[in-house]
Amino acid sequence: MTVRPLVILPDAQLRLVSEPVTEITDEIRELAADMVETMYDAPGVGLAAVQIGVMKRVVTIDASKDENAKHPTVYLNPEIVWSSEEKRVYEEGCLSIPDFYGEVERPDRVRVRYMNLDGQTVEQEADGLLATCLQHEIDHLNGVLFIDHLSKLKRDRVMKKFAKAAKRDAA
Repeated sequence: MTVRPLVILPDAQLRLVSEPVTEITDEIRELAADMVETMYDAPGVGLAAVQIGVMKRVVTIDASKDENAKHPTVYLNPEIVWSSEEKRVYEEGCLSIPDFYGEVERPDRVRVRYMNLDGQTVEQEADGLLATCLQHEIDHLNGVLFIDHLSKLKRDRVMKKFAKAAKRDAA
């Protein structure tokens, strides 16, 4: 398992739509293991493959309450098949947008269909933090960032700040 470097805003890769996983290979299993390692190292509760520069529909999440016990789940080709009408506001952050947080309103509960590493199709209902994480990470697979759910003013400010930092780092 390898900790891989994170793709950071304003990198255009973050806006690309990820490709479906068509078969579970050793490469996909290795990618998932590296993603779990990278997610814990960051530290974060979720990671989409695009955030390490791999354009595959793979997500890892560990939203367990117990910080000492690790319970990561790997989601291949996850899709939201149902969401509640009730909404919840949650302060979100993103490993690809370090040190920035914003309040995002999303459905409180979702049902997600995905394939696990054994090739089985699974449906899972989630609420609270897990529901928010699933929606956040699935957004990544579609080239959508949590800042896209903020006001245009806040989003523009964040984009400008990260573009300036990227320019400074490149110099």
